[in-house]
Amino acid sequence: MTRILNPNRPKLSNKSRGGTSYYWMNIITTVNKLIDAIGKPQIEDNDGQDKVNVEWICELSDGSVFTIYDWKEYISIDYDEEIEIHIGAKDKETSQRAADALAKLDIGEIKTNIF
Repeated sequence: MTRILNPNRPKLSNKSRGGTSYYWMNIITTVNKLIDAIGKPQIEDNDGQDKVNVEWICELSDGSVFTIYDWKEYISIDYDEEIEIHIGAKDKETSQRAADALAKLDIGEIKTNIF
């Protein structure tokens, strides 16, 4: 079966993730759901020794870069376990647009951690 890609769907990027930051946007999902929807993470060291085990560098249809990553799990992640995945971007608006794009993939619940 050939997957038809939606042009508004987030895609993996070779652009720099430099300058991205966390703006309180998350998605509750599994690593395997993200792999199925977007592709394999570009950074993967799932040994629980670092703050991040898996990370995707993605871009929106307008070229805006955002990142998707686990944060401080400090365990080796079961790729079928639902966890809170962070969404990073260069600004709050891009972070929100990335969360909206991920929500359209129907792979998990978007959560905003604003206190």
